[in-house]
Amino acid sequence: MISAQSVWKDVVKIREQSPLVHNITNFVVMNNTANALLAIGASPVMAHAEEEVEDMAGIAGALVINIGTLSPLWVRAMKKAMAKAASRGIPLVFDPVGAGATPYRTQTVTELFAAASPGIIRGNASEISALVSAAGKDGAAAGSTKGVDSTQSSASALSAAETLSALYNTVVSLSGETDYIVKGKERIIIRNGHALMPKVTGLGCTATALTGAFAAVNGDYHAAAAHAMAVMGIAGEIAARTAKGPGSFQADFLDALYRLKEADIAELLRTGE
Repeated sequence: MISAQSVWKDVVKIREQSPLVHNITNFVVMNNTANALLAIGASPVMAHAEEEVEDMAGIAGALVINIGTLSPLWVRAMKKAMAKAASRGIPLVFDPVGAGATPYRTQTVTELFAAASPGIIRGNASEISALVSAAGKDGAAAGSTKGVDSTQSSASALSAAETLSALYNTVVSLSGETDYIVKGKERIIIRNGHALMPKVTGLGCTATALTGAFAAVNGDYHAAAAHAMAVMGIAGEIAARTAKGPGSFQADFLDALYRLKEADIAELLRTGE
């Protein structure tokens, strides 16, 4: 179980240490995720050239892989960066965006996991279920993903998250209206967030990037992933107080991350069944 104090402790560490978070992410969200990392206090770098990813992963505090906009060149770069991160023992956070939507996308995830097993996999219910199906285990059938959006509730994929966690010996951060952070049979439940959040593109990817920052300062990946999701949800609730719609919500969300205080977490954090 996590507490407001444990979440805040990691926020302070991020602000003090400013960990370098190496992102190989998609074109849609690069600006969003970089700004969110800066707002929380981390140092983002968006480097995807095959010629430099190993060097960048060699100095980073965490590596975040996001398959939102795939190409063969990027896949090769991801494999190299993941192998380097594994050799250094730094946190590897993986976002299987749209897994299950196309065979290429799902197969790419399988190939990347062969290069290195992530410490944390963060995805929605459809993506997590699709990965379990691709591995030949019980789970949702392929085609349950609507583009990059989920067609399932997070609760419906809990069994799949447990299976995926055991399969790759990893933490699975299963996002949705309720977030479930799963390590084997252990669960941390986060009930923060706001209905405006799914209306803004890239906030799921932002959650993955922030997870990289938290994992960079906390070697307990189960707690780190939960802390990241709690901060995401709390910042979303704070932003919604002043936002007039999705456009202003994006700016207010960044301000909420930047201005986040321990009292905000103590007031708003909601966990448990």
